[in-house]
Amino acid sequence: MITDTRWYWAAGFAVLMLMIYLLQPILPPFLIGILLAYLGDPAVVRLEARGVPRMAGVVVVFAAVTGIFAVLLLILIPLLINEIGILRDSIPAMVVWFNQTALPWFESRLNVDVSSFRLETVTDTIRENLGKTGGIVGIILQQATRSTMALLTWLVNLAMIPVVAFYLMRDWKEIMQRIRGLLPRQHEGLAVSLVRDCDEVLSSFIRGQLLVMLCLGVIYSLGLWLIGLELALLIGMVAGLASIVPYLGFVVGVGAALIAAIFQFGDVFHLVAVVAVFSLGQVIESTLLVPLLVGDRIGLHPVAVIFAVLAGGQLFGFVGVLLALPIAAVLMVLVRYMLGRYKDSSAYRDPEEDILTTGDGQAVAESEAPIP
Repeated sequence: MITDTRWYWAAGFAVLMLMIYLLQPILPPFLIGILLAYLGDPAVVRLEARGVPRMAGVVVVFAAVTGIFAVLLLILIPLLINEIGILRDSIPAMVVWFNQTALPWFESRLNVDVSSFRLETVTDTIRENLGKTGGIVGIILQQATRSTMALLTWLVNLAMIPVVAFYLMRDWKEIMQRIRGLLPRQHEGLAVSLVRDCDEVLSSFIRGQLLVMLCLGVIYSLGLWLIGLELALLIGMVAGLASIVPYLGFVVGVGAALIAAIFQFGDVFHLVAVVAVFSLGQVIESTLLVPLLVGDRIGLHPVAVIFAVLAGGQLFGFVGVLLALPIAAVLMVLVRYMLGRYKDSSAYRDPEEDILTTGDGQAVAESEAPIP
């Protein structure tokens, strides 16, 4: 008796979704660990190709990533806290300019009442939310230390991330081989092909686009720092992160940097310099970063990325955000495969064309004969 295995796959998928929903509190460190292992595996494979044992390669990659991350935190966090303090102190002048200069200009040009847009109370509200220097760290610690159990859970989850990442990176090849060994024999070739396509999509986005975003953040921050902008690091990193959507980082960065330059310098030279920094970043992105880091691989469309992240967060919270991109990549590959199957089926193709292309040579010759 032939059994329809589709019901088993559907039941397995339903159970998986239920387990994700029920186990949301404990999944983040495992998902982040899987992500880090996935990102680090290519470097380990390259070291293996040069004769380095896998365990030694894992130790080297893990130590390098940990060291770089620690150095960046030690350097960036104090700088960002300092720039947040500068931004907090600049807000009153910005609000006064908006109320006394920008709004009257719009009111005189557009002949509309803009009194409802005045920001009389926004100064105190924003300054309270930003708090004093180090206030953000205090808020995080306050939330984490609300109770002893919450503090212990937070510390355990934080400590589990590198542990999970290390062991998964060490055994990544073996895990992939065991998963492949469990695939149905008659569908192994198709499943492996689809998984490779999924990996191509994910690698082009995660390993490519995220590196492009990081490089753009560094370029923007360095360029704004060279022209003397006080909020260079904050604006540059925000613009780099916003570059997940093409041109959004450029628009956000230029807008924020121009406003900051107006209040700090108030001259045309620095405004032109800001535009030049972001224009140079766009040129470097299109001519160097994207061809080098992303190449011609097909990644996720920016709109699909935004929708996937928002939908995952709405359905499963932070766990959904972590799972959004892998699931979106899988769905994209499956949709592409089903679309190809559909175009090869009789439901799409013209039956008369099939007769002409699959008939005898005479039919084909007649179809290719010139029209008299």
